[in-house]
Amino acid sequence: MPEPNPHPARYWHKLADGRIQCDLCPRFCRLHEGQRAYCFVRARQQDRMVLTTYGRSSGFCIDPIEKKPLNHFLPGTSVLSFGTAGCNLGCKFCQNWDISKSREFDTLAESASPEQIARVAKHLGCRSVAFTYNDPTIFHEYAVDVAEACRKQGVKNVAVTAGYVCAEPRREFFRDIDAANVDLKGFTEDFYRKVCGAHLQPVLDTLVYLKRQTNVWLEITHLMIPGLNDSDGEIDAMTRWIVDNLGPDVPLFFTAFFPAWKMLDRSPTPPSTLKRARQIALKNGIRYAFTGNIHDRDGDSTYCHRCGALLIGRDGYLITAWRLDADGCCAACGERCAGVFEAEPGSWGGKRLPISLERASLQGGGTPAEL
Repeated sequence: MPEPNPHPARYWHKLADGRIQCDLCPRFCRLHEGQRAYCFVRARQQDRMVLTTYGRSSGFCIDPIEKKPLNHFLPGTSVLSFGTAGCNLGCKFCQNWDISKSREFDTLAESASPEQIARVAKHLGCRSVAFTYNDPTIFHEYAVDVAEACRKQGVKNVAVTAGYVCAEPRREFFRDIDAANVDLKGFTEDFYRKVCGAHLQPVLDTLVYLKRQTNVWLEITHLMIPGLNDSDGEIDAMTRWIVDNLGPDVPLFFTAFFPAWKMLDRSPTPPSTLKRARQIALKNGIRYAFTGNIHDRDGDSTYCHRCGALLIGRDGYLITAWRLDADGCCAACGERCAGVFEAEPGSWGGKRLPISLERASLQGGGTPAEL
């Protein structure tokens, strides 16, 4: 499949030596004519920076919002998920490496305008659209336009991101975002540099920015890799930092590593590691700590931080109990539960439903079962 027409990119400038520098993320790639940035999808063409994946997706799927993961943002509702190709990090453990490390444009199987995505999401009853699978930072212009189109249709916007972005584009990107899950991959500079090919501080800056300067609902994921970022000391330091800098109400997920990409020789994370990390987080004041991608009803569920009552029972992505009142408060003691809630949860359940956006558009939307 030929490369699609390039889209003019923002956030770059010319250097005195004739190269142009990308100012989107802290890599600051410097390019000669015809070269691509580290993410592969931003390139120099005809003496300008372009985005080569605008309007193209690696696929669309209707998911439960809990899969992003977001446990305190419109629980039980459906979200239309999509991504493109490429990534600006080099994580050796990447769980979506077939998309994020793709160098083939036939990975981008579907064409979709921002307006088309927004219309189809609304017609199919998806409360939100999620930029996910690969990091939306690198398809900035496309993501910003999709978010604006969704806003006009009354559809919420969700970003699943590593938060590795510069300050000015960060402000524009999150302008129309309603909720974000930021992947805090480790809590040492050494881990970020050696395992992710990046730096820790820009991610911490993004977390602080989101919490202190925006109305974006924030949740955090920490994927635990045995022997690399799973020590009690690191989890203790990370959770203390979160409470001190972001407050106790930011939900935190501990998720299990499974061998992938360039870490096929490392063992999966034992469930006991996730449970231990959750206990450290709770002890340090994190009010909503979860274990992800393992079967653990206790670690899946939300409890009142004041009286300990079960507020939202979960079994994986399924909601099994709902004990919040219409104002999002504990039905037992009246304490407010932090999050974005409605009077009743959604009823999407745990279904994962790949769809063809083109077919949905041609059929005027259709129903999920038809697509």
